Amino acid sequence: MNIVEMLALIALGYVLRKLVKSEEPFDYLRILVNDVLLALFIFGNVASKDLTYLLSIKTVFIYVFLIIGVSLSTSYLYGRFKLKNDPWAGALMVLSIYPNTAALGFPIASLFLDDITPAILYSTTNSMIVIPMVTFIAAHYSSGGASAKESFLKALKFPPTLANLLALALVIAGIKLPDWFIEPVKTIGWLSIPLLLIYFGSRITLRSFEWKKLLEVGTFRIAIPFLFVFLTLREAKPEVFYSVLVEASMPPAIAANAILAQYRLKADEAISVTFVLTLLVIALFVALKVFL
Repeated sequence: MNIVEMLALIALGYVLRKLVKSEEPFDYLRILVNDVLLALFIFGNVASKDLTYLLSIKTVFIYVFLIIGVSLSTSYLYGRFKLKNDPWAGALMVLSIYPNTAALGFPIASLFLDDITPAILYSTTNSMIVIPMVTFIAAHYSSGGASAKESFLKALKFPPTLANLLALALVIAGIKLPDWFIEPVKTIGWLSIPLLLIYFGSRITLRSFEWKKLLEVGTFRIAIPFLFVFLTLREAKPEVFYSVLVEASMPPAIAANAILAQYRLKADEAISVTFVLTLLVIALFVALKVFL
């Protein structure tokens, strides 16, 4: 999927929302994407790997952990000491650690690279780690500060989390599922990407937009990771450097917004910020491509 196709699907979702006044069809779309297709997509992609594959990621694999750690720690500290009990603190953490590495990251990485395999490795590894984390955070903050146990149990009710953990367990156990099963699962699950874009477009609204929230998410999700990678990975091979730079600097994932909507945690504010940041990031990397 290229950038033009991605923007067209977002625009389609926005137009459909203007034409269809009822919220019910979009609720069904969210359930289909979140509870079925996204779970299949995650399970198929993770379960198709093996332990050797996971261990071969090396620098890309290490930077997934580093970027998650940097974004999570900085956004957490900011939320704890600046935002305090505001539920936006939880939404900010979710948006900060869950980038759009696939639907947006792959097309942008292809602007710089002919082979985006390292970007795919980054995205896959990132998804395995952040899906359980963000669902736990969203569940915890949407519960008004529920206990860790309550938040964990609530997070486990989200099908993509269960799919991710099940697939990861199979990989660690060395259980290889047959291609005749995995390939159809991945193919059907891939439909989650275009449908997520359509759903994202249907959620676009600037009525809850705030410049302060844009600056907060932009800082922890984009600016800090971009600078960290640019300053520490410049000597790496181009395919590694550009893959990690692009994937680490993506705006919040559409799936992150869907998860926030699932738990009714500042979803309108998150969608507004994500939409604006998506346009800004596209412009940033197109400009880098032109001038580099």
